[in-house]
Order: sequence, then C-alpha cells, then structure tokens
Amino acid sequence: MPRAKGGPKTRHRRNDRLKMAKGYYGAKSKLYRTATEAVDKSLLYAYRDRRAKKRNFRRLWIARINAAARMHGVTYSRFMEHLKNTGITLNRKVLADIAAHDAKAFGDIVVTMPGKMAAGG
Repeated sequence: MPRAKGGPKTRHRRNDRLKMAKGYYGAKSKLYRTATEAVDKSLLYAYRDRRAKKRNFRRLWIARINAAARMHGVTYSRFMEHLKNTGITLNRKVLADIAAHDAKAFGDIVVTMPGKMAAGG
C-alpha cells in the first residue's frame, strides 16, 4: 500500500495553524509542532482570561465604590445594603463610574441613607 502524505487537506490544516501563530517569536511562528503548542496554550489563556477579566473589573468597581462611600462616612457593605433596601438597581459598573466621574451625584445617593449610617455609624 502506498504511503499517504495527506496532500492538500494536511497542508491547509498546517497553514491555518501557522497563520494563527503569525507574530510569535522565532520557531513558534515557523515550525508546525512548536506553533501548534504555542497556539493551543494561547487559546487556553484567552479562554481563561476572558473570565478573569470579569472578576478583575468587578474588584476594581468595588474598590472605587468603597473609596467613594468611605469619603462620605459609609462602608461599602452598608452602602450596598442601603441600595438594595431602597430598590436602587444601579449595578457596580455604573456606580463606580458615578463615583469616579460625578462625586456630587454619588454624594446625593449616599445622602438618601438614614442619618445614622451616613454619619459613619
């Protein structure tokens, strides 16, 4: 039986993988096996980090809201509890943006809290 080399299909598959590795350094962009390993690893990192990015942004938003709330004498947890109890449905992304760019509006949200909490109790 003659040796099967794969022909166009194999070449197409290899070229696709090498195109995905374009821009990688050295052998990672030139040699098929090395390029395959590099591309597989990079795809895993991309998948993982799309989820990690969501976690990182949530942490950033919470830190910004906490900093702004503490400037008004309230902790983050008390502030979020107040928002939930009063039915204010702004998400953390919007709250962090308000805290960073419109301190007066954020202060108006905090002022709606009961006096004891707004005074830092």
